[in-house]
Amino acid sequence: QVHLVESGGGLVQTGGSLRLSCAVSRGTFGDYHMSWFRQAPGNAREFVASIARSGGSTYYADSVKGRFTLSRDNAKDTLYLQMNSLKPEDTAVYYCAAEEMPIVYYTDAKAYDYWGRGTQVTVSS
Repeated sequence: QVHLVESGGGLVQTGGSLRLSCAVSRGTFGDYHMSWFRQAPGNAREFVASIARSGGSTYYADSVKGRFTLSRDNAKDTLYLQMNSLKPEDTAVYYCAAEEMPIVYYTDAKAYDYWGRGTQVTVSS
């Protein structure tokens, strides 16, 4: 069963940047559609960004479009989320998700079978 471990979270001021990583093991990374979701206290888990198996297509939530960049390195079995121009409303636990089966509703958390434990991102005002 594939194993996901997120890293790179932390505390940053408004306007700052962070790069999250998701290391994947116990599976063939290139076989998985990968995404990031986030969850703030009291809120549902929400879609952030998604990338196809080949890395050729990326999709973003409107709230992060133009500020976040998603990429994957299939040679290093790692997913990256570069987050720039961070805002206090970006504060949340960020989760990496993976799905091996064909996926249609990539923004739906229920579409993913595998999840990491999350990394906290806090943006101070």
